[in-house]
Amino acid sequence: MIRSMTGFAAKSGALSPHSWGWELRAVNGKGLDLRIRVPDWVPGLEAGLRSALSTGIARGNVTLGLRVIREESGGALAVNESQLASVLDALARIEAAAMDVGVSLAPSKATDIVTMRGVLEQAVPEDDSAALTAALLTEFSAVLADFNTMRDAEGAALEKVLRAQLAQIETLTAQAATLAQARGAQSAQTLKRNLARVMDNVDGMDPDRIAAELALIAVKSDITEEIDRLGAHVAAAANLLDHDGPVGRKLDFLMQEFNREANTLCAKAQSSDLTQVGLELKAVIDQLREQVQNVE
Repeated sequence: MIRSMTGFAAKSGALSPHSWGWELRAVNGKGLDLRIRVPDWVPGLEAGLRSALSTGIARGNVTLGLRVIREESGGALAVNESQLASVLDALARIEAAAMDVGVSLAPSKATDIVTMRGVLEQAVPEDDSAALTAALLTEFSAVLADFNTMRDAEGAALEKVLRAQLAQIETLTAQAATLAQARGAQSAQTLKRNLARVMDNVDGMDPDRIAAELALIAVKSDITEEIDRLGAHVAAAANLLDHDGPVGRKLDFLMQEFNREANTLCAKAQSSDLTQVGLELKAVIDQLREQVQNVE
């Protein structure tokens, strides 16, 4: 079964105090081009994701995006010990200075000190980055599986189209072979008449040389090899479609071979009917080539 290069998957998850959303998409590409946009503060995440993508995808321009949000929670209040020490030290120095000049200050209350900036603050729990990385990498396996399931489904639909187009090429090739046989008989008669006409009107011309030249013309117009190669290419493409795994590059190479044989067939046609079949072949091959660009 073949696989399409295009696909999309999205998923969300959470591990308190974080929540996140994935988005994975891919379009056609000659090779594997990975574009990963993930938070750089999650240790080891990008390397793990790149490894998973490289293992699970062979070709395509792939874009992976991950957005991680940290939930704001009302943590417990805690005393900032260093700030409290600084405040108490400052108060002690202020009271000492006041006593030196005979100024009496009201006793400081704990409630007064607590309201001073930085003494009492909301505690922020430390993040377990290792647990977050593990959770994200585990969930990404499901994201990648969904992504490839979509690409497999598109590949199955694409395979039907490719096989139908190969069947068209096979039918047109058979028509070309039939027309070539009929043209061959007509061409032989035409060559014989032309040879007789030349021999009747040319004195001193070597008949063997003329026959050799006419035979060369006949060989150059023979499309037997092109017909045979087209049949072989159809069989090779069908075999590739039967294989599991990436076959897009090989199919793309075959498209060049298909096109080469169709062009040669048209050049050798020497028949309006055969030329028409050759043009239809080129049209179907071009359609096939466009579809092959989607195969991984």
